[in-house]
Amino acid sequence: MVEEVFETFRRWIDNRHDYAKAWKEKTGSRIVGYFCTYVPEEILYAVNILPVRILGSHEPPTVTEPYIFAMFCHLCRDCLAQGLKGRFDYIDGIVEGQSCLHLRQAFNAWRLHIPINFAYYIHIPHGIQNPHAIPYLTQELAKFKKNLEDWTGKKITNEDLDKGIRIMNRNRELMRRVYEYRKPDNPKITGLEAMEMVLSSQMVDKEEHSKLLKKLLEELPSRNLNRNSGVRLMIIGSEDDDRVFMKNVEDLGATFVVDEHCTGSRYIWDDVAPHEDKLFAIASRYVKRVPCPSKDWPEFTRVNHSVKLAKEFNVQGALVIQNKFCDPHGIEIPPLREALKQIGVQTYPFEFDVTVPWGQFRTRVEAFLETLTGLEELF
Repeated sequence: MVEEVFETFRRWIDNRHDYAKAWKEKTGSRIVGYFCTYVPEEILYAVNILPVRILGSHEPPTVTEPYIFAMFCHLCRDCLAQGLKGRFDYIDGIVEGQSCLHLRQAFNAWRLHIPINFAYYIHIPHGIQNPHAIPYLTQELAKFKKNLEDWTGKKITNEDLDKGIRIMNRNRELMRRVYEYRKPDNPKITGLEAMEMVLSSQMVDKEEHSKLLKKLLEELPSRNLNRNSGVRLMIIGSEDDDRVFMKNVEDLGATFVVDEHCTGSRYIWDDVAPHEDKLFAIASRYVKRVPCPSKDWPEFTRVNHSVKLAKEFNVQGALVIQNKFCDPHGIEIPPLREALKQIGVQTYPFEFDVTVPWGQFRTRVEAFLETLTGLEELF
């Protein structure tokens, strides 16, 4: 049964566009694509819109340079390429939550050059450590809500917002419970399976996804992976949905027991807390959530969170990844590596592009794993 659940997650990812088109035909409802996980999906679910994350396909982008700079990160170029190629021709609108310059340009190029019925840019504050961030975002979300109401012709009530909050909180909570099964000496799931679980949740109806998670949690306690877990690794840094890389690393004698990026734990780690003002509650969650480096200043709070995860999941080594040209994540790499070093976790940096040169990466990963194994033997 567990294998069937993970096979469904994989099928949803591989056939994400077919799933969305079938969902739209079945429900008659609208679909909105979003680029960044700072977009509050709670408000979209409140008005019965299916939010789907716009991600790339790890194909070399050959159609984007007339619309976006080639020196922008591969994620934004690959995302835009999917739109230009018509892969997302079923979505009714796009939304972006202010994150980085590169994704903002991808959003603007999409809005200008790809036919779309609705486009909205939410001004998420970068200074989330400022005491005015939550009231500011509350006002911005009220504007977003009003624009959705005008577009759909439907008034969004507090009950609707409660529904959206409940859907999102439940899904996140169930996935965090699955993450607990990565903590044992012999984890019940691999890092690849965890990635596919979270990644698929960004592509399908959360309520349908949560039903499958409940089944998974019933079966996981008795699961035996029948594999040597090997070195306990953490992967941390820029957005990463490269499933091939995850599988290849784990095939070398390791297991990713935890992650810290926005197609992993960063997406699911925080819930919306109850509050009489529903938009204030949602705004509070997105301001206080585990931050993206584009907002994590003047204090690097994400570094402390990463150290805490490394301790909780008994991490031996960490792969620190940076998407090429991603300056916000690049800035945090030195303090992050130093903080992990202080607790005895060795790190190794990788720069990702749209495709991964696995031949070169394999040699480097093998050397890193041998170093970690050698350190254990010494002590």
